[in-house]
Amino acid sequence: MAMRHSKPIHELRNSSATARPVRSHRMYILPMFVSLFLSVISYAESSYPQPHAQTATYGGPAIPTWLSLDLLVRGRTERQTAIGLTFGNDHVYELSRVTGGIQIKPTSWAVGYAQFMDLHALGLPLKYTASNMRDSFDLRQGFLRVGAEKTSIKAGRQELTFGGERLVGISDWSNTSRTFDGISGRFGITNRLDIFSASVVKVAPTSFDNHSRGLNFHGIYATIATLLPKTTLEPYLLVKALPGIKSQQGTPGNEAEFTLGMRVLERLPLGFEYVAEGALQRGTYSSNSIHAGAGYGKLGYGAQIRGNPRIQLEYDYATGNPHRNLNRISTFDQLYPSSHNVFGLTDLLGWQNIQQQRLNFDISPRKKLTVSLQQEFLQVANLHDSVYTGSGGVFVKPPTVGFASDSIGREFDASARYVFRDHYTFNAGIAHFSPGTLMVDNSHGSPITLGYLSITYHLSIIHQTERCGLHHACRHTGN
Repeated sequence: MAMRHSKPIHELRNSSATARPVRSHRMYILPMFVSLFLSVISYAESSYPQPHAQTATYGGPAIPTWLSLDLLVRGRTERQTAIGLTFGNDHVYELSRVTGGIQIKPTSWAVGYAQFMDLHALGLPLKYTASNMRDSFDLRQGFLRVGAEKTSIKAGRQELTFGGERLVGISDWSNTSRTFDGISGRFGITNRLDIFSASVVKVAPTSFDNHSRGLNFHGIYATIATLLPKTTLEPYLLVKALPGIKSQQGTPGNEAEFTLGMRVLERLPLGFEYVAEGALQRGTYSSNSIHAGAGYGKLGYGAQIRGNPRIQLEYDYATGNPHRNLNRISTFDQLYPSSHNVFGLTDLLGWQNIQQQRLNFDISPRKKLTVSLQQEFLQVANLHDSVYTGSGGVFVKPPTVGFASDSIGREFDASARYVFRDHYTFNAGIAHFSPGTLMVDNSHGSPITLGYLSITYHLSIIHQTERCGLHHACRHTGN
């Protein structure tokens, strides 16, 4: 099948998946659907992207009121096995991220912002370093925003994030993260409408980052928070219009893909919550037609006791291509997601031709400490389509007759987040993927283990009077 995911490969946590075959877990699907039907955790889609601690702020009379500066420093030490899908290829390396921004606000209705980034993968051989692991001093954002609180227009290089970032997000876990070149508008606050026309920025580690010619990604995303009590509705339409592609038969042409969907979040009585999202894709891919879809649901319960323990059940699905009709493409296109931890911390898999049953448990034994445990069971949705990576690339191709088993495998993850002195965020985690029959039968039978430890610090420098207003007090201490 011709790939219709013209995006760069993300950080490779793909490893060969030996080990004991994992039995199919279809038995879990029916109970999951029943749970989701009864009430399809929580407003927090998952533990990721992890929020940072409070931004440290410093101010002084030498900083003009119309100027502010910001700095973010993040270091993450990782160790993973089987890098590059090679058994025993074990490496420890450091991913460093430094970003700095300058904001100029000459009036109350106009803001200009520019942000640089400098990113490196230290200790990792270059041949295993993905493009979004490094970028030597480049422009990450640069935009002009005009308008008031309820209505604003932004033009330039910017972040786009919507809903749970399953389809459009910045992928903050990756070292570079994602930005777009284009124009966007926001209208409203509680109930609002976002409109954009943009093109994703392609990371070039040794040269200036740029986007493909023209604006080829467009969208309308609505947020309706007052129509139903304790319920938020988020309908959307996303359009990808790429030139210069080839159909499954090699016919050159253009892509016109339409993704119509809805995300729903609701707080239920007795501490229950749910979130559910469904999306349908239609359109053309040169001479081929597009017929695909995806959805997920999460049901959770949070106990109002010490530690605020929370348990969550989740089911995810995305269509694959059965190849019965050579003029039809049915592999769901996940677009430009924040895909970290959607299918486990190892980030092996993407939201394409996949099923997942998942159990999450979170607890906060201390005010600034959160511990998370996760168990995932993973299968392909269609035996005649590939297993796909988190970036939309092909991980494992099926044999001509299709896979003999749908079991990709299972994964167990443990992670923790701790905020130190309000401004330092520590994240640590370990993940282990056990391959299933599908992986073992297709030369990807090695288990995969990933461990990481990171620290993030965010600083803002503003005028002294602005800082006093931010903290609601100022005692003339010079701080």
